[in-house]
Amino acid sequence: MTSPRYSAKALPDMIREPQPDLGVSVYYYRRRHHRTTSHKVKGYVRHHPRLHPFWPSPRPHNVTGPSLVDRDTALSGGPGRYIWRRDIITTIFWIGERPRGNNPVPNARSSWDRYWYYDYGGYDDPDPGSRRDFIPVNFVPRQNPFYFALPYNDVEGGHTKYEASQVIPWFRHAFVRDGQTVLKNRWIAIHHGDRVCYAQWEDCGPFRTDDWRYVFGNERPRPNLNQGAGLDVSPAVRDYLGLGIKDPCDWKFVEFRDVPPGPWTRYGDNNTFVILRRQGNKGFAAE
Repeated sequence: MTSPRYSAKALPDMIREPQPDLGVSVYYYRRRHHRTTSHKVKGYVRHHPRLHPFWPSPRPHNVTGPSLVDRDTALSGGPGRYIWRRDIITTIFWIGERPRGNNPVPNARSSWDRYWYYDYGGYDDPDPGSRRDFIPVNFVPRQNPFYFALPYNDVEGGHTKYEASQVIPWFRHAFVRDGQTVLKNRWIAIHHGDRVCYAQWEDCGPFRTDDWRYVFGNERPRPNLNQGAGLDVSPAVRDYLGLGIKDPCDWKFVEFRDVPPGPWTRYGDNNTFVILRRQGNKGFAAE
């Protein structure tokens, strides 16, 4: 992780407090007394949607730009078929990484989990001598050790970004509520040499959290201090693929149904494979 990925400040709340003469009426409306509320109050709440969680959120602004052809820019060959991003400089990062060099921000938390270090179970030591079978030797991770970061976050200031619904291919079926990411835990395939590894999206970077034109469009990663790096991967991914410090890799999004068996299926409360195994075991025990 590098400091620029967390440099974006939360957007200031531009919504004013309710006017004194409308305060009680707005509260009355918020209690779902819709039919007996005046048009004046309904109009006020419509223009101040954050004051009333049951009012439909305003539609995202249209996103324009030369890189956004349509909503399926990241797709090729039909639903569920994603294009490869070729020759992307790939850097290594790890949970618990301390500030150093081009990484002045510690990796104790992620873009979506302020307790990432503790939820994982500890320091994901990158030293090969302190690892065995793709995990640290001194504990069993509580999350998937095969994780990665890409330079886009669909949430900012506690709210879903305007462009997210238009640029993320799976947004419509994955969206739950405003401010809840639809990116965390998604799978990608990473190709290097003669091997392909699979990992889950757990953080944002390197360097940026706004580069949707690269992540979901057809542009290259924006220039940065690490030779234009566009993908961060964990020590487990590094070890499986035999990566150096800044090797080029190919990557693409994949649906869970297309992820084959491998060491990425073994660990983690966030791991789709582990979750399904536990559900199956519970069902078997209940019979």
